[in-house]
Amino acid sequence: MTEPRIREAVRALIIAPHHRVLLVRFEFPRSGTRWALPGGGCEPGESDHEALRRELDEELGLVDPDIGPHIWDRLHLIPFENGLWDGQRERVYLVHAEHFEPRPRLPWEELRAEYLHEIRWWHRHQFGDHTAFVPAALPHHIASVLDGDVPNEPIDVGV
Repeated sequence: MTEPRIREAVRALIIAPHHRVLLVRFEFPRSGTRWALPGGGCEPGESDHEALRRELDEELGLVDPDIGPHIWDRLHLIPFENGLWDGQRERVYLVHAEHFEPRPRLPWEELRAEYLHEIRWWHRHQFGDHTAFVPAALPHHIASVLDGDVPNEPIDVGV
């Protein structure tokens, strides 16, 4: 049996004043709508911080964010739509930012080719209106951090 091909990735839990959180909406052909944290794959030789800064600039237009602690880990074994990977290992970092209007540096055609279709700020009370989050317990984990429970060591947030 061959080892699964795992894509290394980084994501950011971006929190703005008044407990606003920035999420992105993916539309996958096989699995449908999923709301997730912004971020993406690491390029060869990139550190987590370099990859996260690049991804947040490309996806959101957020330049030089103040990257906080590594708070969550997630490993999801699922074949990618493009067939290149068998799963993804994510490291999630806490990022505090002032409210800003997301303006991706990449054209929307490129973002949509990666299944990203929307970027928006959420308030914690809005999480109950939707059920398609990645990971599934994302609203619970976000609420914990908003309540001041920032883990000292990364915790596994599941799939």
